[in-house]
Amino acid sequence: MAKTSDLSKNELINQLSTVELAQALATRLAIAPNDWHRLKANRNAQASQQAAAALVFLLKEQPEEALVRFQQAVGWLDRSISAPRCPTHEHHDHE
Repeated sequence: MAKTSDLSKNELINQLSTVELAQALATRLAIAPNDWHRLKANRNAQASQQAAAALVFLLKEQPEEALVRFQQAVGWLDRSISAPRCPTHEHHDHE
């Protein structure tokens, strides 16, 4: 049960800057290395990760970086891009 001294969700949100909120969302949606194999083909997870990162760049006034990530998010959603090969497996082919 929450203590009376705990901040409510709205109070906590109001204390954070927009960039901090976007960074928290990007951190939450980032695909961790140990989840890469499980989520590599999950288009929603991939697009969400890219869109959240794009929002951070946009809010930090880096529109070129934001655009690249928004385009990647769109690519995941419209199926024009797919997951790259696992970097840890690249050098082990046919060995």
